[in-house]
Amino acid sequence: PHTVFSEVEPDPSLETVKKGVAALLKHRADLIVALGGGSAIDTAKAITYFACRVMPEMPRPTLLAIPTTSGTGSEVTSIAVITDKQNGIKIPLRDERLIPDIAILDARFTRTVPPSVTAATGMDVLTHAIEAYITRSHNAFTDLLATQAINYVFKYLLRAYKHMEDMEAREMMLLGSCMAGMAFNNSGLGIAHSMAHAVGGQFHVPHGVANAVLLPHAIRFNSFDAGVRCRELARIIGLPHENVEEGTKSLVCAIEILNESMGIKPRLRDHKIEEQAFLAALDTMAAHALEDPCTTTNPRRPSHSDLKELLSRAW
Repeated sequence: PHTVFSEVEPDPSLETVKKGVAALLKHRADLIVALGGGSAIDTAKAITYFACRVMPEMPRPTLLAIPTTSGTGSEVTSIAVITDKQNGIKIPLRDERLIPDIAILDARFTRTVPPSVTAATGMDVLTHAIEAYITRSHNAFTDLLATQAINYVFKYLLRAYKHMEDMEAREMMLLGSCMAGMAFNNSGLGIAHSMAHAVGGQFHVPHGVANAVLLPHAIRFNSFDAGVRCRELARIIGLPHENVEEGTKSLVCAIEILNESMGIKPRLRDHKIEEQAFLAALDTMAAHALEDPCTTTNPRRPSHSDLKELLSRAW
């Protein structure tokens, strides 16, 4: 016998996780198959984790993750992001017990993903990989995974976006997503993600879109402390890199061109956020971004005013 829990929404809420925990405790499943994008997999991870906390005597069910988007890398990470919709904040959970037991990467599951989702999730991969590469906690192993993921994004994302049936591009993006997940799970992330969590929690902008808009601003800010790493990334992907300034500029330009090629508009105002509401929430979003766990591994220490200014520039 089996049961299906299909109540997962984008930016899964605490309420959804509570419902899932109740369902798991009722049915006492010994296997959970998380089939879907990052929201579905994060929800399954959180449900499994909290159910075992509520009922410690229950044997932990085996968690099998099958991603259907090339974006979060959640199938191999110890992180799950849940949204507190009442307070408008995203809560990143981190615990080794959140890592799925088995991950199956089959690009055929991504074949029907529409171009807009391919674009957004692909930019999430790129943000994961770039932030993992320049973070304070990067190491030789995460560098290898991150740079390979970055190469895959620049080589295959636009192909996957333009040609849904291009299975080579789909497969390479799925591998890149997984590699980026392995990288940031061991090195941490940075303020592009911190700000994306804050904006997404407040205004429900798709996570990948928020990252796509905010990543260029985060790179410029971080180039003061991680400019050499940015220049190295420019070299790796074949961009002009004579000095730190040129390398950083060419990296940012390549990201902006990729966004434009996939129809991702460069300003937060272009993504259904009203100016009055944005300005009213600006202080709160900057505070949430400052407190976000991703900020602790950012290469440059930001202040509240720094994050507020970056969000304003992205507006």
